[in-house]
Amino acid sequence: MSGAAPTGVARLKTLIRAQERRQGARLLAAAVSAALVSAAAVLLLGVSGWFITASALAGLAGSAAAYSFNFMIPSALIRFLAIVRTGSRYGERVTGHDAALKALAALRPQLFEGVARGPATRALALAGGEASARMVQDVDAVQNRFVRLSAPWGAGAGLVAGVALAALAGWPTALAVLAASALGVLAAAIVGRRMAEPAGRAVQAASGDLKTQFAAFAAAAPELQAYGVKGWAVERLAECGAVLERATERLASAGGWIMLTQSVAMALAILGVLATARSASPPLVALAILAAVTTVESAGALLTAFRHKGAVEAAVERLGDLLDEAEPTPTQTLSPALGLSAVDLTLTPPQRLAVTGSSGAGKTTLIERWMHLRAPLPGEATLGGSDAADVSPDAARALFAYAPQQAVLLAGTVRENLKLALPTADDEALWAALEDADLAERIRAAPAGLNAPLGENGARLSGGERRRLGLARAYLRPAPWLVLDEPTEGLDAATEARVLDRLTRRLEHTGQGLILVSHRPAPLALCDTTLVVSGLAADGAVQMSA
Repeated sequence: MSGAAPTGVARLKTLIRAQERRQGARLLAAAVSAALVSAAAVLLLGVSGWFITASALAGLAGSAAAYSFNFMIPSALIRFLAIVRTGSRYGERVTGHDAALKALAALRPQLFEGVARGPATRALALAGGEASARMVQDVDAVQNRFVRLSAPWGAGAGLVAGVALAALAGWPTALAVLAASALGVLAAAIVGRRMAEPAGRAVQAASGDLKTQFAAFAAAAPELQAYGVKGWAVERLAECGAVLERATERLASAGGWIMLTQSVAMALAILGVLATARSASPPLVALAILAAVTTVESAGALLTAFRHKGAVEAAVERLGDLLDEAEPTPTQTLSPALGLSAVDLTLTPPQRLAVTGSSGAGKTTLIERWMHLRAPLPGEATLGGSDAADVSPDAARALFAYAPQQAVLLAGTVRENLKLALPTADDEALWAALEDADLAERIRAAPAGLNAPLGENGARLSGGERRRLGLARAYLRPAPWLVLDEPTEGLDAATEARVLDRLTRRLEHTGQGLILVSHRPAPLALCDTTLVVSGLAADGAVQMSA
């Protein structure tokens, strides 16, 4: 359908084409350099073969012939071609890789934005290893697409130069070289499609699976040790490694078959020259034979592209999944009114709502639907007078500052983690948020203070300290509603009392509304309205009462 939205793969290909246009000058320079490399290589070997053979014949003919033979012009031409080949090879590598790296540097942020702006359920479903594999391994595989764009130019220039040299020995010789080269490329393309492409796809998938498993087991290392199942984890990793090894072996085998097609094409080209150039002089026969060899060799980069095509296509598809179902850019600004149709309740800041219920009843599900961290159900809630399901995710999320039960912390510093909520926050604001979360004293005691590293997901903090750092981060976000999911769970009574006292004073100062999920009496006492969640209905709706 012409009106259908483009898929993620189509959008990614559009981004790649845009980068190809943006890097057009560098890619063109790389293509021209590749053409010069191939043409110079073919001419160099062909002229060298002619020169060596002619020189030998001139020497055998006697001193008069040797003295009359012009060594200077061929020698100068050979040196010139060698310089052109070397300089062009350097230029191709520099410009081609420069274009590829600049394109990837631009693509990675766009892909990350696709993950961040896409449906939260999809982003949250990506395991750490899988996300890493896609953003690093798959993007690196796409680099081959940019680097290999010059391959057809090189192969074409080598073919033209080789056929032109072979034509000096006769047009039948030129046609023989052309036919052998074309047959080699065609055979390599067939082998690449039938063997290399499936193997390349399997390598990308198996490598991603291995990284996902390794990341999961590394994160669960203490539990694996505690329960004595380290051996089982090792076996699982070995199984994933074996799958990757088999896929890699199939890809290597396909590469071997592709190289075999090149060798066969080279042999056919030589036989064709010998069969059609019988009437030519020995120097021209030598020229044609070496031109045939280098003509077939000039397609090497193109054959390598055939070998990597499957991996590149798999990488594009996997990355395209990250861009699928992209959410629209919000255009509306909402009032902070929160309405719940099931209980005929409408709240605005600075009101405070307590959400209670048994474990697993759906409390977190409910509040995450309001924030579009889960897909909202039509008719369940309104934001700013509009059905929450019709509101854009960015507009909905702008209303809330959220501290979840398990706050995810970056492997950075205290400052970097806090500034996720407010990048423009100064140190005074950071310390104020830490004071209100009863964490300032602990951070001041660290030698680096706000610059103290936290380790992977806050490994250098205790569970309660991680929770309070997440709370401080939520305090920094300037949103109408402060949403706290079990903010004092795991804290001792004295710490809980300090946190709640400072929370009360902060709410009075900021005028924010509070949505608080908790089982504990002390936090619930802060709220003036209570919503009881009793479970999920068959259609997924949260059952509640006020």
